[in-house]
Amino acid sequence: MTPPSQPPDSPPSGDADNGGGAKTPFPAKRVAAAWGRLMREMSKRPELWMTAVQEAQRRQLQIISALGKDPKETLVEPRPGDRRFASPAWRESPFHAFLMQSYLVNSDLMRRVLKDADLPDDDRKLLQFLVNQQINALSPANFPAANPEVLQTAVETGGKSLADGAQNLARDLQAGVLQNTDTAAFQIGENLALSPGKIVAQNDLVQLIQYAPQTPQTRARPLLIVPPCINKFYILDLQPENSMVRHLVQNGFTVFLVSWVNAGPGHSRRTWDDYLRLGVMDPLDIARNICGGNGVNAMGFCVGGTLLACALAALAAEGKRGADSLTLLTTLLDCADTGEIGLFIDEEVVAQYEARFADGGLLDGRDLARGFSTLRPNDLVWPYVIGNYFKGEKPPAFDLLFWNADSTNLPGPMFAEYLRATYLENRLQNGSAEMCGVKIDLRKLSMPAFVVSSERDHIVPWKSAYAGARLLGGRPQFTLSSSGHIAGIVNPPAKNKGWRITAGGPLPENPDEWMAAGKKKDGSWWDDWVAWLAKRSGKMVAAPKKPGDARHPPLEDAPGGYVSAPRPEIGGNAGNVPGGGFMGAMGGLGGMGGMGADGVGADGAPFLFPFNFPNGGKS
Repeated sequence: MTPPSQPPDSPPSGDADNGGGAKTPFPAKRVAAAWGRLMREMSKRPELWMTAVQEAQRRQLQIISALGKDPKETLVEPRPGDRRFASPAWRESPFHAFLMQSYLVNSDLMRRVLKDADLPDDDRKLLQFLVNQQINALSPANFPAANPEVLQTAVETGGKSLADGAQNLARDLQAGVLQNTDTAAFQIGENLALSPGKIVAQNDLVQLIQYAPQTPQTRARPLLIVPPCINKFYILDLQPENSMVRHLVQNGFTVFLVSWVNAGPGHSRRTWDDYLRLGVMDPLDIARNICGGNGVNAMGFCVGGTLLACALAALAAEGKRGADSLTLLTTLLDCADTGEIGLFIDEEVVAQYEARFADGGLLDGRDLARGFSTLRPNDLVWPYVIGNYFKGEKPPAFDLLFWNADSTNLPGPMFAEYLRATYLENRLQNGSAEMCGVKIDLRKLSMPAFVVSSERDHIVPWKSAYAGARLLGGRPQFTLSSSGHIAGIVNPPAKNKGWRITAGGPLPENPDEWMAAGKKKDGSWWDDWVAWLAKRSGKMVAAPKKPGDARHPPLEDAPGGYVSAPRPEIGGNAGNVPGGGFMGAMGGLGGMGGMGADGVGADGAPFLFPFNFPNGGKS
C-alpha cells in the first residue's frame, strides 16, 4: 500500500461527468405493469373495491355517531408502535379526532384492496410499498393546519415556532439533507471515533488503522474489521460506552480496521475488483505480516461482509487461506429475498446505471442515506419534517443518526457491478460469480464462521442472512439478535439490552426450524462472540510496544484523514438531480409535483414524498 497524503480528488484524463440531467433510474415499466394488472383485477371484480368502500363508509358513520355522543371517544386507534398520534391533543379536539380516525380508516381501505386483489406476489409487494409511502405522506400529522400539536406550539410561542421552522427548512435546503440530529454536537476525533491508534498503511481506497493495545498482553492472531463502504467506519467506534473497537482491545485483541475513502472524481472508474484487492486483500496481508505472520481473523459488517466473503473466496480459488476465521454481521450473500430494497432493482434499473456509469462516474452517498431513511419514513423522515419545520425544534443530539447521515460516495462502475452480481442475478448463491479473474465459490470458505443478523433488520432480512450463512463451507454458527440493522449490532453488554438466539449444530434449510430449536438469552451477543473469537486467536503474548513494522510505519493518528476529510465535490447528476442515484426510486425525498407516465415526478424524481431538496446541497 502506498501512502498518498490525502484522498485523491482529481479526475483521470478523459473522465466523463456523471450524466448530468439524467433522471433517477426507476422500474417504471414494472410499476406500470403492476398498476395495470391491479386496474384490470378491479374491473373484473368490482366487488373487491365496493366491499372495501362500503366497510370504510360504515366505519366512518360509526366515528361520526360516536363523536356526537362523546367528542373524546375514539373508535379507531393507530396500530401498535405508531407514534404519530400519541399526543392527547388528537383526541381532545373532535375535529382532530375525526381527522385521525378518517385517515386511519381510509389507509386500511387502500391496504385491504391490495391485500385482497389477485396479484402476483412481486406486484403486490411493489404496490404495497408505493401505497404505504403515499399513505404515510398524506397523514394529517404532516400538514401544519391539521396537526393540533403544531397549532398548539405556534400559539404558545406566538408564531416563533413557525418562523424558526422556516429557518430550519432554509438550512436543510442549502445543505441538501433533512437534518435528524444536531450535527454541531459531534466531531470525529473529538467525541466520536476516540479509540487510540495509528494509520499504518493507506492506498487509493482505504486507510488501515491499527488500534493501540489496552492490556499488557494481547492475543497473537489479530482481527481485521471491514466495515461497510457506504458509510464511515466509526459506527463501530462511536463513543467509549458503545464502541465495539474499545470492547475488543480491552479484551486483549489486536484490532486492525479499514477506513474507506469518501470517493471523489479520482475514483470514478474504480470497480468492485478494486475494492476487493485494495480494500480487503491488501489489509489482510498487512495485518497478518505486522503481527508476525501468525494468521489473521476477519470480520465484515453489512456490505463490508459481502466484500470480505468475496475477497476470501477469490483467494481460496487461488489456493490461499485469506483468514483463519470469518465473522459476518448483517451481511447479504444470498439475495433471493432482499426485502423492500429489492423491489426497485430490476434489469431496467441496473441497465440504466450501467449505461450511466459506462465511462465512470460517482454515486452520491447522501442519496443512499436518503433512500435508506425512506424505508422507515415514520421513524426517520416525517417526525423530523414535523419537528424541524412545523414546530421549529432543534433535532436532538444522537450519535447513531449523526453517523447515518455521514455517508460516503461510491464509484459508479463498482456500484453497478455490485447491483447486477448480487441483487439482480444472485451470483454468489448460484455459483456464477467471477471476480478478480476467478470463479467465486463460497463453499470454499471452510474456516470457522460466526454469523449475526438482527430480527427487525429492514436492509438485510434475517432469513436472507441465514440463507447466506448456509452457503459457507464448514459449520457456521448463526446468532439472531434483537432490534434492527444497526441497533442489533451496536449493543454493548454493559447496557444489558435486547436478546439473542443461538443454536448449535448444522443449520437446517428452514430458518424457522433453526429458531424453534434455538435458545433465547437476554442481553448482547458481543460476549458470546468474544469468547468464540478468543478460542481462534492464539495464545497470549506481550502486547506490541509500537504499531506497524519496518515496512508499514505509522503515518498519522487514528481516526485518520480519510474519515474526516471534507466531502468531495461531485459534478453532474450524482449531486444535482433531485433524488438522484440508488434508492432515489424509493424516495430520495422526491417530488409530488405530478406523476408522469414514466413513474417519476414532474421534476424527474420519483412520486413518493412532498419534500424535495432540489440541488443536492453541498457539505
